[in-house]
Amino acid sequence: MAEGSGNGEGRGAAALKGRIRELAERRDAVIISHYYCVPDVHDVADFVGDSLGLSQEAQRSPRSVVVFCGVHFMAETASILCPDKTVLLANIDAGCPMADMITPEALVKRKAELPGVPVLTYVNSSAAVKAHSDICCTSANVTAVMRSLPGDRILMTPDRNLAMRTQTLVPDKEILLWPGFCPTHHRVNLAEVQKIKREHPDALVLAHPECQPKILAEAHVVGSTSGIIKACLESDRKECLILTEEGVIYPLRKKRPDKVFLTPETPMVCPNMKKVTLENVLDALETLTPVIKVPEEIRAPALRAVERMMAVPRD
Repeated sequence: MAEGSGNGEGRGAAALKGRIRELAERRDAVIISHYYCVPDVHDVADFVGDSLGLSQEAQRSPRSVVVFCGVHFMAETASILCPDKTVLLANIDAGCPMADMITPEALVKRKAELPGVPVLTYVNSSAAVKAHSDICCTSANVTAVMRSLPGDRILMTPDRNLAMRTQTLVPDKEILLWPGFCPTHHRVNLAEVQKIKREHPDALVLAHPECQPKILAEAHVVGSTSGIIKACLESDRKECLILTEEGVIYPLRKKRPDKVFLTPETPMVCPNMKKVTLENVLDALETLTPVIKVPEEIRAPALRAVERMMAVPRD
């Protein structure tokens, strides 16, 4: 089983990065990148992290312009938290299939079928869906948020795999599933995972909760992207099998070149995250487009759902 690969610096990339950094200063811009973007984009970013954490970094930044290297819903979350800043999405075509598996209209219809049942929505969702939800969650805080909700039945959207994982951790609640999923995490092949485990019996296996339950059952650690990175860095195991998008391999290799990071034979690649290029970042800074601006009638209720989540003490 080969190690997960990271992209090297392409021809002319160093000069392009220099232009981006110079222009970011002139534009009073902060550049933020999700872990799943390509290494070149990591290198030019002020912050690299998980989606909600990046929006919080945007909120804390004194800069007036935010260049978001990620997918559409993430830039919307930044707009929700930073209404007075100009939020740019580096590549307007970078969407999220899981976020597209739920619409506000479908959620409103389902809520009408479940009167009084609270709606817990994963942050990997559109602003309009957040606006029709009672509270949001991340993959890191979902159990604490779930336990904070009143009643015995909760509708959780849109990721059914995260919901099924949460059900095992909060058995006193009945969690009603939405039929959404992340294609990148959902397609992890059980036979491939078991083969790698046989060939590398001492490897630490780390999986994202967006994977299917049968995959999570094979893992030693189940956690968010940041949680997986933290566990890898802190473990004394020489080998780590990473069952999340392979963009995390680049920062892991930089911090722990002594370790071996294994990945499945079927690549765990989010094609939308990989759409973001250095050229996109430069274009966004040059043109100050495309702007992502959540209308106030959606932003206000969406912000309430996010703020309710942030007010929940962590487990």
